[in-house]
Amino acid sequence: MSSAADPANPSCESKPGFQQLFEPESSTFTYLLWDVDSKDAILVDPVDLTVERDLDLVQKLGLKLKYGINTHAHADHITGTWLLKQKVPGLKSAISTASKAIADFHLAPGDKVVFGDRYLTCRATPGHTAGCMSYVADDESFVLTGDALLIDGCGRTDFQGGSAETLYDSVHQQIFSLPDACIVYPAHDYKGRTSSTVGKEKEKNPRLGQGKTKDQYVEIMAKLDLAYPKKIDVAVPANMRCGAPDVE
Repeated sequence: MSSAADPANPSCESKPGFQQLFEPESSTFTYLLWDVDSKDAILVDPVDLTVERDLDLVQKLGLKLKYGINTHAHADHITGTWLLKQKVPGLKSAISTASKAIADFHLAPGDKVVFGDRYLTCRATPGHTAGCMSYVADDESFVLTGDALLIDGCGRTDFQGGSAETLYDSVHQQIFSLPDACIVYPAHDYKGRTSSTVGKEKEKNPRLGQGKTKDQYVEIMAKLDLAYPKKIDVAVPANMRCGAPDVE
């Protein structure tokens, strides 16, 4: 985390290790990132149902898993961070301060999540929830957008402190300000797609791109009439506890 010593400047000639993993029940992407030299690694948006799969891969690659990090308190699945902490000695969890969820570390805009000589920079992207955070690669080659920006879409804004006006500003100021070639890796996709780019989303996203004004976007979101999330009443309370079981 940023409270540790600053990382060395990453080499422009190398890239962090990267693996995109998929959980089909909630259509959630988990991201495994690691420094290729030190083998220090992090998991972003782990899911409780796939913790064993993720740890098997970590072991196979010979990695040292340091952090389990969430982009926000999800409503469609339970985070795997608590389970990871039980199985990996010394592993720490992290989520944004604005989420008000329990974690070992709380992240603020501009903080760096450090793994070896690599890092992700935290950008606050509220609107889907009040605590959403996106994570930008140290060379701005990719961004993990959580539910703030999806491929040809975005997260809903009608619960968990969501706000269409806020999400519009978040995406335009914090994500669309990245280079057009920056790869967008979302937390979900429901059509078999895995990534996009900032440039493509600015040009083609039917909600937030195509030159849509904030008023047009707010009107689009107000007309979605989405169903109540099936797992929200279980998932959100659990995720506010870092995925720990309810002991009451």
